[in-house]
Amino acid sequence: MPPAAPRLIDRDDLVASLDRAAAGKVTVISAPAGSGKTSLLRAWADRPGQPRRLALVQVPRGQQDAQQFWLALLGAVRHAIGTDGSADSGEALPAATPDFDASAMVDRVLSELADAHGGVTLVIDDLHELLSPEAPTQLTRLLTSLPPQTHAILTMRHDVRLRLHRLRLTGELAEIRAADLRFSERETRELLDASGIALSDSGAALLHRRTEGWAAGLRLAALSLVGHPDPERFVAEFSGSDRTVAEYLIAEMLERQPPDVQDLLLRTSLLDRVNGELADLLTGRLSSEQVLLSLEDANAFVESLDPERTWFRYHHLFADLLRLELRRTLPEEVPVLHRRAAGWFTLQGQVAEAVRHTQAAGAWTDAALLLADHAFSMTLDGQAQTMQALVRAFPPGEDRPELALVRAMGDLVQGRLDEAAAHLAVAETYAATTTPERRRRLGVAIASLQLSLARRRGHLAGVVENVRFLDSPVSGQSDEDIALDSDLRAVALMNLGTAEAWSLGLPDAVRHLREGAVLAREIGRPYLEVGCLAQLSFAYIFHGADMPKIDAFATTQRRCREAMELAERYGWGTEPVIAPALMTLVGTMVWLGEFDEGERWLRRTERALRTDTGPDIRLLLHQTAAMLHAGRGRRREALEEFGAAERLASRLEGSWALASQMTGWLLATQARLGLPGEARSALAALDDERAGSGEIHNARAAICLTEGDAEGALGALHDVLGGTAPVLGYVTVVEAHLLAGLAHRELGDQRAANQAAEQALALAESDRLVLPFAMTGSAELLEALPRHQTAHAALLADILDVLHGSSPAAEEQAALPPAEELSPTELRVLRFLPTNLSRPEIASELSVSPNTVSTHLRSIYAKLQVRDRSSAVKRARELRLLAGRRTR
Repeated sequence: MPPAAPRLIDRDDLVASLDRAAAGKVTVISAPAGSGKTSLLRAWADRPGQPRRLALVQVPRGQQDAQQFWLALLGAVRHAIGTDGSADSGEALPAATPDFDASAMVDRVLSELADAHGGVTLVIDDLHELLSPEAPTQLTRLLTSLPPQTHAILTMRHDVRLRLHRLRLTGELAEIRAADLRFSERETRELLDASGIALSDSGAALLHRRTEGWAAGLRLAALSLVGHPDPERFVAEFSGSDRTVAEYLIAEMLERQPPDVQDLLLRTSLLDRVNGELADLLTGRLSSEQVLLSLEDANAFVESLDPERTWFRYHHLFADLLRLELRRTLPEEVPVLHRRAAGWFTLQGQVAEAVRHTQAAGAWTDAALLLADHAFSMTLDGQAQTMQALVRAFPPGEDRPELALVRAMGDLVQGRLDEAAAHLAVAETYAATTTPERRRRLGVAIASLQLSLARRRGHLAGVVENVRFLDSPVSGQSDEDIALDSDLRAVALMNLGTAEAWSLGLPDAVRHLREGAVLAREIGRPYLEVGCLAQLSFAYIFHGADMPKIDAFATTQRRCREAMELAERYGWGTEPVIAPALMTLVGTMVWLGEFDEGERWLRRTERALRTDTGPDIRLLLHQTAAMLHAGRGRRREALEEFGAAERLASRLEGSWALASQMTGWLLATQARLGLPGEARSALAALDDERAGSGEIHNARAAICLTEGDAEGALGALHDVLGGTAPVLGYVTVVEAHLLAGLAHRELGDQRAANQAAEQALALAESDRLVLPFAMTGSAELLEALPRHQTAHAALLADILDVLHGSSPAAEEQAALPPAEELSPTELRVLRFLPTNLSRPEIASELSVSPNTVSTHLRSIYAKLQVRDRSSAVKRARELRLLAGRRTR
């Protein structure tokens, strides 16, 4: 077994300096490998009376994806403060996603720290290994915004580009450098004495000079000096370049180990991390875990990575030198060992590690096949950046057809649609030449990517051609193949259903999205489940709006909130994946006249779409904003938004579900703004199919009314009211009756006007629609309707309240100080505050812990700028956050 290790010595001055530094915000420990950074941290953390809780994150070697770092940091913080997804915490840790918002994750970490009681210290070890280009910017924001009682300690081999100059100027930044970590001559003597090494004072001074106080060099020397027959001679011969000295010491140490330990160190040195099972595989022997534990106990450059001490890593310098020795002594074994490691990591589902080792073995074709076969799974696990880094690791100039799918995926994510299409064409050609067992899997992947590309381009017609494989069952495949096939099938169902929803391919859209959501749940892909449910919300508003469906908008809102609650559970409440549900929810609120609430949710939707520039979802955002402005009588703003939506629609390759509705509202808004000539010109440019839709008939009627041609308006509405013109939904018919009522009123036929208004109210009754009455400017038409004769008096009163501005007056709202928007969970807690329920009782109602309710209450008080429960209720009522919905 290994020789006794030199024990750690007390470096009280350094520990005291680190303690003083903890009074500020940030401490940076920057020094080369082996300088004693980790030992200093351990001594500081383990000293008696340590009052702070530590949230420790060890950055893995060469970490490319910032998402993995932030998830680890959030988990460490929650573990430190005792809210790490346990049963009483009420909130699970977020899952990895293809769409990652680092800024939102920074906010989550800061929120957790702000809610923590007592001191918390973030410890980020080996920060230099975080290679994501955007990570330093987000980490800088975290560090400069740390709440009181929170301190951060960063260790790194070299400085990371963090912008901490303001902290340095204000004295909130402490820095410990290599010079600070160097052992003094006194500490060198203490280290030798603690290790039981008999060396003269002159010998100790010489060793200190030769190592220049470098901690790793001293420890290497001490390990070799233990039991050495002539320590004075050893120190005298301890010279040469750093590499020569290190290689000499490693050889000295290895030669003193038993043969099986030497063999284990060499064969496992090619791993970034190792456990007992993997070491057994590479050495062909059992009980490797005991050897690793003994090496760590001996401080022999082995350290555990987890509290259970099952995973280990070697000191980076030690590992590098062991690899050199492995290549020198066992060169023919190196590719074999990499192959074995790759096979083990593949079985464990750790594909990135498996691909790296396959590449290291020089098996480039196999590495490409492995990466291509698992590319979708890696993307869904939030490893898109890692996947692209693996692609870049292939030899330059090799345009391997096996990687065409992977390259297409990267192009698609970054919006390079033409390049994605070119790589997909290569992938199709390659798939036709591969083996039958792989051909189907590649075909599934290609079809899914083609669906995604078609959706991004707005090419919605004919996408069904790409999903013929959905009708053929999976058979004759391994469990791994079936799992991957299920991933791809769920992605395809989501894309297909989305495309069908946007082209009104109902009820197929609803069916495919439901199938996709169920499949995603079964295979444990919550991201895909949220995506399907979000798109299902959008599809259902059309599916449910067909007459004579009852309460379609209320049902749609319920579906939107179900999708949003699932997204919130995984931390995706403001991610692009949930944007369709957010947008649909806003749309239903606008249709129901809930303009204030709709505007608040619209702001949240805009935040969710910060990283998505696709023309499809963006044009829906503009159209929804335009509807909101039109409902509030802001016609000029509405026209700008309708115009922006129309321009985005022109970038799509095919028509989309709301095209005729959007164009019709655009023309009507132009006319109502006094621009009937422009509206007429645009109307004349429409193709026959679009011009024949009920929505365009309504627009033509609106133009006629602004021109004083009431008879012409009634003529334009004839086919809509007669049921022969195709319409998007019954809302178009409601609008047609209102336009007819306005035309009859202009002609002096009040009886016909009243009948038209009554018919519009009858159609709007089931969903309590308000928007058509607001957009058409029908206030006077409704006011003339005798209250005692209408069968819809309650709805009529509600509509007139909205049209006359029943919400608090603008000047009253302006007098209130602004309040930050509450999250959906906070709103649910807020609505219990006017009751007599205690915090534990509220927690029981919401199925969360009392601690979670307390956390939300603190956030509510801060956002509403109040100090207690009664003030929060008063403020919420002023902002109409507690206003009940109109009676149905």
